[in-house]
Amino acid sequence: MAELLNVQGLETQFRIREGTVHAVNGVSFKLKEGETLGIVGESGCGKSVTVSSILQLIPSPPGKVVAGTAMYQDRDLLKMTPDEIRHVRGAQISMVFQDPMTSFNPVLTIGKQLAEPLEIHNGLTHTQALDRVVEMINMVGIPNGRDRMKDYPHQFSGGMRQRAMIAMALICTPEILIADEPTTALDVTIQAQIIELVKRLRDELGMAIIWITHDLGIIAGLAERVNVMYGGYIIEEARVKELYRNPTHPYTVGLLGSLPRLDLGGKKHLISIEGIPPVLYETPTFCPFAPRCHFRLEHCFHENPKLFSVAPEHSSACWVDTTTGKEWA
Repeated sequence: MAELLNVQGLETQFRIREGTVHAVNGVSFKLKEGETLGIVGESGCGKSVTVSSILQLIPSPPGKVVAGTAMYQDRDLLKMTPDEIRHVRGAQISMVFQDPMTSFNPVLTIGKQLAEPLEIHNGLTHTQALDRVVEMINMVGIPNGRDRMKDYPHQFSGGMRQRAMIAMALICTPEILIADEPTTALDVTIQAQIIELVKRLRDELGMAIIWITHDLGIIAGLAERVNVMYGGYIIEEARVKELYRNPTHPYTVGLLGSLPRLDLGGKKHLISIEGIPPVLYETPTFCPFAPRCHFRLEHCFHENPKLFSVAPEHSSACWVDTTTGKEWA
C-alpha cells in the first residue's frame, strides 16, 4: 500500500497563564492507503491535539504548532495557507468529533449542512447536492433520508446525530477519515452499531482511518496498527495483534491490564494505573511515565528514552524489559 500521510517531529504548545504547556512533543507516524491506525491513551496525553494540529484546527492563541511536518500528496499541511487547508479539510481529509451536538449548527437543517461541502468542494448545484445528501443519509443507516434531511440537529437522537456526523465527514468521499473518540458519549449498543458502520463504509469506500480513543477494546476489532501516547509522546507502536500479545511499555501493560478478560472466566483482577498524566510545562528530560511506573529504574529519571525496535514492526520507548524488570541490554 502506498503512503498517504507522513507526520514527522510534530510539536504543539499552548501558552497559558501558568506557563507553556508542551502538549505534543515530537510525534511521528505514517498512514497508508486503506489502513486503519489507532491512537490510544488517557485523556490529556495529546491524541486530539496531534490530529487537530495536522489540520490546523488548534486555536491560536493560545496554541501553536512549533515544529514538524505533515506531508500529504507531497505538500506539507502545516505550511498551507488558511484557504488551501480549507479545501483539504472535508474534501480530502475529514474529521468526526466526539460530540455531534456541538459539531452541527443548531439553527440549520441537517440537509443544508451536509449539502454545503458538496457545493463548496465539488461544485454541485444545490439540487444535485441534496440528492447526494439523501443517498449518504440512507447509506449511514438513517431511514427516510429525504424527510430527515429537513430536520434540525435537536430532532435526532445521539446515535442518529453521530451517524449524520459521519455522513457529513464522508459526503465528499475523502481519502482519510479522522475519528476523534466518536463513540464516547454513546451507549454500548449504539457504539457497536457506529463501529460496524465505519468498518463497512471503510471497506466500501477504500478510505484510510485514524481512530482516536482511550478504549483499547474498540481498537482490537477495528485497526491494523496502533500508537500508544503518553505525555505528548508516542511511547509504543505496533501491529494490533502484536501489541495485545506482547506489550512492552509499562504504560501499555497497565492499559491492557485494566480491560476485563472474558477468556479468563472473570477471574483476573483489573489493574489500575496510579496517579494522573503530567502537565508538561517543560519538555521532560526524563521518562514522563516514570513517577507512575512500577518498573522504574534510576536511569528513567535521568534520560527520556526514544522509540527503539523490540520486534519486527514493534517499537517501544522504555529503558526496562517488563518481562524481566531489568534494563534492556
